[in-house]
Amino acid sequence: MTTDTKNGNGRTGARRVGLAAVRGLTLALVGMPGAVLCFSLSLLSLALIPVGFGIVTTPYVLNGVRAFANWRRLLAAEWGGVRIPPAYRPLPKDANPWARTFGMLRDPATWRDLRWLPVDMTAGFVTALLPAVLLLYPLEGFALALGLWRVFPDEYWYGFVPVTGQASAFGAAALGLVLLFFAHVFAPRLLDAHFRLTRAVLGGNQEELAERVRVLTETRRDAVDASAAELRRIERDLHDGAQARLVAVGMDLGTIEALLDKDPAQARVLVAQARASSVEALAELRELVRGIHPPVLAERGLGDAVRALALRLPVATEVSVDLPGRAEAPVESAAYFAVSEVLANAVKHSGADRIWVDLHRADGMLRATVTDDGRGGAVIGAGSGLAGVERRLGTFDGVLAVSSPAGGPTMVTMEIPCA
Repeated sequence: MTTDTKNGNGRTGARRVGLAAVRGLTLALVGMPGAVLCFSLSLLSLALIPVGFGIVTTPYVLNGVRAFANWRRLLAAEWGGVRIPPAYRPLPKDANPWARTFGMLRDPATWRDLRWLPVDMTAGFVTALLPAVLLLYPLEGFALALGLWRVFPDEYWYGFVPVTGQASAFGAAALGLVLLFFAHVFAPRLLDAHFRLTRAVLGGNQEELAERVRVLTETRRDAVDASAAELRRIERDLHDGAQARLVAVGMDLGTIEALLDKDPAQARVLVAQARASSVEALAELRELVRGIHPPVLAERGLGDAVRALALRLPVATEVSVDLPGRAEAPVESAAYFAVSEVLANAVKHSGADRIWVDLHRADGMLRATVTDDGRGGAVIGAGSGLAGVERRLGTFDGVLAVSSPAGGPTMVTMEIPCA
């Protein structure tokens, strides 16, 4: 068993070294030309701004730089376990070229990307290429020991070893063996160093913190506006609905009191009318309370509340719940109303025949996914219900993602931190 364990560890180590070499070589051969191209085009486009041509080209070039940087962020997360969250400021979709160009140039993340490109072309290239060199260069030393030295000139240097005959070729193989040992030890670490260097330049902790403060300020303002609008809605619903009916009930009771002795039959009619009005007022109050905080949500939790919501929909809806325990009440409330709004949008606009809702918790996040088989084309934009959902989630530092190609299906994913 001990031998098997050692063999397994050896295979795992060799696999890590091989993966580090292949990934590093990929980053060096693909990343280097990409960084050079992005940096050259950026300098050229920025230089053309004073003559006007750069006003048009710069947004496209900088979007390309962002796409390249985001690709490297993705590789850092998948290959190195190093997360580098982007922190680009949003731009209006209808912005003209002038506003778009200078909006991007005022974004600190843009200059962070541009500073990273020359670093990636130099130190980044070296740290990415070294794992492959440490693994492949020893193969040449072994080949020299097997007779390859005969095809080279009389004095061929392998590292610091001059290869002039078979004995010195064995010396080259010994050096190759040492380098192979160094590859086993340092190749994965060098690739990790490459990703840490990328994070150090692309991460921008201060700028990221400032951007986070700005986003939180905006979401807090949106939350205050939404709260004020919700209070006005409740006041309006009470005034126009339950309050008006209760006033009518009071007037009916006054009339009944006057008619009890004079016209008992008419009094009975008014009693029935008052009873019906009180029932309607109670139903409206219950509906209003359900809109503020559904009783089933408070009593039985998010899963059962969404199931109850699905039962009232005119479209067949399947709900899957995997929620160990309950989140805090504000988080559950935000998730419930976000799901409710997305379901209402799906019923109203998608033309779907079936809807699926999935609720689960993972990695400290409450994740809700609503999928429908409708016509697609849903977007997050001003005036849409999804924009309101995004604002609601933003109050809790949550995120909203929409995948809705033309023809469907539509998948809306919502995440709220709930650790």
